[in-house]
Amino acid sequence: MRKRAAVLCGVTAVLAGTLTALPAEASPSVSTPSPAKVAWKKCGTADYPTLQCASLKVPLDHANPRGRQITLALSRVPHTAKKYQGPLLVNPGGPGGSGLTFAGFIASGLPKAVAAQYDVIGFDPRGVGKSKPALDCKPGHFNPVRPNSVPSTPAIERANLKRAKSFAAACGHKYASVLPYIDTVSAVRDMDCIRRALGARRINYFGYSYGTYLGAVYAKLFPHQVRRLVLDSIVDPTGVWYDDNLAQDYAFNDRHRALMAWIAKYDAKYRLGTDPERIEAKWYAMRAALAKKPAGGKVGASELEDTFIPGGYYNGYWPYLAEAFAAYVNDKKADPLVEAYENFAAVDASGDNGYSIYTSVQCRDASWPRDWRQWQKDNWAVYEKAPFMAWNNAWYNAPCAFWPTKSLSPVNIANGKLPPALLFQATNDAATPYEGGATVHRLLADSSLVVEEGGGNHGITLSGNKCLDTYLAAYLTDGKVPRGGGEADAVCQALPDPKPLTAKAASTSSRGAALHRLLGSRG
Repeated sequence: MRKRAAVLCGVTAVLAGTLTALPAEASPSVSTPSPAKVAWKKCGTADYPTLQCASLKVPLDHANPRGRQITLALSRVPHTAKKYQGPLLVNPGGPGGSGLTFAGFIASGLPKAVAAQYDVIGFDPRGVGKSKPALDCKPGHFNPVRPNSVPSTPAIERANLKRAKSFAAACGHKYASVLPYIDTVSAVRDMDCIRRALGARRINYFGYSYGTYLGAVYAKLFPHQVRRLVLDSIVDPTGVWYDDNLAQDYAFNDRHRALMAWIAKYDAKYRLGTDPERIEAKWYAMRAALAKKPAGGKVGASELEDTFIPGGYYNGYWPYLAEAFAAYVNDKKADPLVEAYENFAAVDASGDNGYSIYTSVQCRDASWPRDWRQWQKDNWAVYEKAPFMAWNNAWYNAPCAFWPTKSLSPVNIANGKLPPALLFQATNDAATPYEGGATVHRLLADSSLVVEEGGGNHGITLSGNKCLDTYLAAYLTDGKVPRGGGEADAVCQALPDPKPLTAKAASTSSRGAALHRLLGSRG
């Protein structure tokens, strides 16, 4: 039995000791092969001292379990309470987000009495971070200064197309044997291998952003292995992935305008005016100037967009972005803009890895237009109404038009076999617009949707909103969900927008900032 489990999920490298006693609801059923136990080692950090790490072998191709094996990196904050509710797998999204430190964040963010009842399990999905092989298709792909994202001339369009094609070709050249197996369904099957290795009959799951799609697909493929399911900031599974990205563009444009309106409220601080539309015009004038002369030789038009896009994910960045904007426009100072770019947008080696997985998963998961004329038509149409991120996002996803692997079909996540699931969605979320939460609420029978009214941040639980966190804690404690009977089962009011920075300088060390540093790039 133990040998058979090792073959099924490739857990040959982690045999150790005896299994921890599990409650009946988390114990392996009689018919499930006894899995090998994961060998945990201490890997605590200053922020998360109880963190433990391990590795797990899984098949590259789950249809060929005796074939090539790859390694997943795992982390754990172990339970400490007598009442043990099993493993809680957590994922920060992406695709391409690392979950190792994320386990520590979740465990520390939950009430101590709740976290103590779970083994909080983080993992780097296949190809990510410390999992092996970790993909890095083209190091330095985002090095500044890139071509202007708006293809206003044939030469600019050719330059951007060359970048997209070269990235796709580099991935195909370096990882030809791996790319066909970097996708959501393969990652979901890895998750079930983790479940087996942990000796759990069922898992609890908590995912943000893309992690909501990952969790929903797991629930579809393994409904009877799901005990509790929490989804925060929810991907619309009916738009995977081309249509979802177009929908993002409109929502991010709205959030960018919300930032302009916020700056207008504080004219005494930023001296950019009191009319949001005129402030927005100044922002686009700044963009045009940077297209001609990049700030500090680093921040051109595309890098400026990269710098301000995080403000669409999290309003805690607004004061920093506003100060950089004002310094450039009012005082002709480039250094604050360069600093903002380096803090919020510059891509390091882990970012290169994250983008490699992002493209690998999204390009493989679903079909994308292979005719570039379709991209031109759709993205120019978006640009006319929502210019802020339209072409930046198009080029971010453009390798999918030239991807070297064939596409799969999206998973229909509709599910009537689950215990009650708990969903969280902000009404003004840009990365995963509200419609995604409402759609998944309809598709997951017996789910409950908690809405953050007026909220625009992406990733809303464990970020300081006590109303949301109360529902989360109650669910993880005893499985109870709110029942409202309408589209939303419960409504929480959003937290106030931030205030401008003071002389004492509000830091980015809040729970919200910590969460947004950990969430995977681009949703």
